[in-house]
Amino acid sequence: MREVTEEKITKYISITEKALSVLKILPPEGSTLQKTAEDLLMMATSYFNDARYYKEKEDYVTAFACVNYAHGYIDAGVRMGLFLGDGSGLFAFDPTG
Repeated sequence: MREVTEEKITKYISITEKALSVLKILPPEGSTLQKTAEDLLMMATSYFNDARYYKEKEDYVTAFACVNYAHGYIDAGVRMGLFLGDGSGLFAFDPTG
């Protein structure tokens, strides 16, 4: 397949939306690592919102790129121990699952 369908982008946006809703920031409040985690979460959320915007514009290729960046930031945060997943399989690396 050489195109991103509406069904495919809807699926990936849904997966990333669920991941954003269940992750938790691990570093203690006020720490430098908490700020780093918040920065990663802000980037993930921004790209996620961009994905939804481009989906509404029916630019599924750009939406797909944005949602993959969003999930990449999430997965990086989990991998670095900045975010805690929930063992649901939504994350590329999740020590809880």
